[in-house]
Amino acid sequence: METRRAPRILVSGAGVAGPVLAYWLTRHGFSVTVVEHAPALRRSGGHAVDLFRPAVEISEKMGVLPRIEERATGTNRMTVHPEGSRRPVRADLAKVFGAASDRHVEIMRDDLSAIYYDAARDDVEYVFGDSITAISPDGEVRFENAAPRRFDLVVGADGLHSNVRRLVFDDESRFRSFIGAYFGVVSLPNASGLDGELLLHVGVGRTAGMYGARHLGDARALFLFRSEHELDCHHHDVRRQKELLRGAFAGMHTDVDRWLDGLDRTPAFYFDSITQLRMDSWSLGRVTLVGDAGYCPGPAVGGSTSLAVVGAYVLAGELARARGDHERAFPAYERLMAEHVHGSRASALSAAKTLIPTSRLGVWGLAQGARLISALPAAPGRALVRLGTRSARLYNSVTVEDYPPPAAASGGPGGRAGDGRDGPMSG
Repeated sequence: METRRAPRILVSGAGVAGPVLAYWLTRHGFSVTVVEHAPALRRSGGHAVDLFRPAVEISEKMGVLPRIEERATGTNRMTVHPEGSRRPVRADLAKVFGAASDRHVEIMRDDLSAIYYDAARDDVEYVFGDSITAISPDGEVRFENAAPRRFDLVVGADGLHSNVRRLVFDDESRFRSFIGAYFGVVSLPNASGLDGELLLHVGVGRTAGMYGARHLGDARALFLFRSEHELDCHHHDVRRQKELLRGAFAGMHTDVDRWLDGLDRTPAFYFDSITQLRMDSWSLGRVTLVGDAGYCPGPAVGGSTSLAVVGAYVLAGELARARGDHERAFPAYERLMAEHVHGSRASALSAAKTLIPTSRLGVWGLAQGARLISALPAAPGRALVRLGTRSARLYNSVTVEDYPPPAAASGGPGGRAGDGRDGPMSG
């Protein structure tokens, strides 16, 4: 009897969505290659990201949740300084997140990426230091460095500024929806000795903060500010980005001035617009997109990391269910993800309004709301947050199907797959 060849799938991007997708595809019997433009896994410092219930449960199925919890930032306290007020407001951050989601872990993005990469690195072909330059309709892929190769399917998991999306779908500007804000992260020495605490300065149209994770050795300063229009700044123009941050936060507070002073000495810097991607479909022919590449709800405000993990899991599961037939799997994937994507977009708009207040009343509301949730017992606090915020309703209503591995490949390559005993998983 002739043995059926495992479908070959190329994934572009080794951030979060790419390694999660690679893990589940190999467990379902596919042959996976991941190409990453960077010469190695990125260890540029990164920033903290949130995993909410559905992503936590998927990570648990992968067997990596203990490692994720071990590397959690441990940030559980928040001190808010409303601009112009001498009295800070202190809040129990663990209660705030607990009210939004039954299960939640905050972890540095680079740590999370490394954990997901390690989960299937022995079963996946990783190609670092290369990038896709062309994708033909029949599956032939050309690269900057490697020789052309043919794949059955190609998946763009390469982030908001996706190279795969640009090559196959069109210029990014067609799909971008700017939601009126920018986000920056700076790695700085932890001079204040922050341990498990988020220090926030909040004013009208701007929020700055700093936190230190217990295992980092340094700290992260974060900056969010509003802008009515998109600014003249390319996402690779670091000098211009730093100028924009200095201008937006000038004179806010001596703490913030000190953080800004470190901009030219920081070993790691991130800056981008808070932008949503709105595509009618994120699949075309043999190519589809996952995570921020296809449906970014907005960095820093939309739960995009959890959405990427869920999207990768669902895409792999639907490809397995359709036995690699993308004409069946891609529409099913998009149909199942549509509600999650739309919900995340709405949640991001709401979160941006809260995190970057548009009025002095909003500044007061952010501080006092966090204090109120902290003061309430757990159950009333959860009820209050779920009643009043879209994000809480989203994180606790997401339902993801269970995709048991094929019986013929029980345990998957390396024997690390989930055992398929779980029922439908809610998040």
